Amino acid sequence: MTSTSTPAAPAKTAGNATVRSFTIKGPAGRLEALLNQGAADAPYGAVVCHPHPKGGGNLHNKVVYHAMKALNAPEFGLEWPVLRFNFRGTGISEGLHDGEVETGDVQAAIEWIENEFKRPIVVVGFSFGAAMALLACCNTASSKARTNLRALVALGLPMRAEGRTYSYSFLSDCSLPKLFLSGDRDQFAPAADLQRVAATTVEPKKLVLLPGADHFFEGQLEAMQNELAGWLKEQLQ
Repeated sequence: MTSTSTPAAPAKTAGNATVRSFTIKGPAGRLEALLNQGAADAPYGAVVCHPHPKGGGNLHNKVVYHAMKALNAPEFGLEWPVLRFNFRGTGISEGLHDGEVETGDVQAAIEWIENEFKRPIVVVGFSFGAAMALLACCNTASSKARTNLRALVALGLPMRAEGRTYSYSFLSDCSLPKLFLSGDRDQFAPAADLQRVAATTVEPKKLVLLPGADHFFEGQLEAMQNELAGWLKEQLQ
């Protein structure tokens, strides 16, 4: 699949950050997208995937926004270009929500930012977005071979949510560096369950449970950002 974009809307500038609004071609139609432009010499690009649409998740979600800032804002020391997008059936994105085939939307977003910036990519997902990101990048049944991916981050990786139980056995073969970052009071991912997933995941990997944080990192968003940016610097710089 070739991922293309519609002509971008005029860029908006907020502080030092330029934001572009446009759509990209997904497997079920156009996907609404925002790009926070990074530094001209940024060595990586990133995609951030939002939580479950049926729970109100979209590219403007608070955790998604703060994750983007950790990757893009100068104060965190990375300044990468970051693409956020709405899964099919969310916002003005075309198509209908499915719950599984959204992996194709993740792949379309990765392909777009690869084509746009010609540099290695990091993929971050929150909640449902984390599950779809891991499937899109690691599960051989839904992913295609990619040599340009450098790291994966799962924020609030769900175990049980929206009437569904998630399984991550495919991570036993996923050799990309992986960060599992959740709260130790995550109502959708008991710490013991997440520890079992991490234990069966191939290296390199890291599990961080933020003390007192719930699924949405309420009151702990800055701590989440610092852990995210710090791990990426350790892995990639």
